[in-house]
Amino acid sequence: MKVTALMPREPVPTLKVPLTTGGEYDLKDSDAENFTMIVFYRGLHCPVCAMYLAEIERMSEEYAERGVKVIGVSSDTEERAQEMAVKAKLKNVKLGYGLDLQSARDWGLFISTSRGKTSIGIEEPALFSEPGLFLVRADGTLFYGSTQTMPFARPPFKELIGSIDFSLANDYPARGEYTGEV
Repeated sequence: MKVTALMPREPVPTLKVPLTTGGEYDLKDSDAENFTMIVFYRGLHCPVCAMYLAEIERMSEEYAERGVKVIGVSSDTEERAQEMAVKAKLKNVKLGYGLDLQSARDWGLFISTSRGKTSIGIEEPALFSEPGLFLVRADGTLFYGSTQTMPFARPPFKELIGSIDFSLANDYPARGEYTGEV
């Protein structure tokens, strides 16, 4: 199966997941002033994911000051997502769970198979999505997207916040939108 990339300036797929804090998150109802940041993570089994989510939690107020709302999402079960919320000490960052793998593919995420227990002794699910990070404009179109085939080398949040500042100050458009002949 070929994975296709999302296109900048085009509407993103739907995203509707239950939250660890109760209720449901629906991207179409986001009230973010500038961007919704969606941090797709591998799951509880991934120690890099826990550190990454903890890092965005530490910076969540800086992002909020810029009109950016943040949500972490995985295909984990509710129980595993609850454990991750505790492990990453999430208070401001919402955590969604139960992402179906077809939705993950719709977002352009790569899917991996289990290799058993990870370095921290937690069993990987049979199938799970690899990381991705997306900035979605208030109008539901893609501004920025990054996907990985591995758990490491993710976009650094400190650098990304500077890029958001520049983009907002200069009304910088989403790039990579050209689909014509080359």
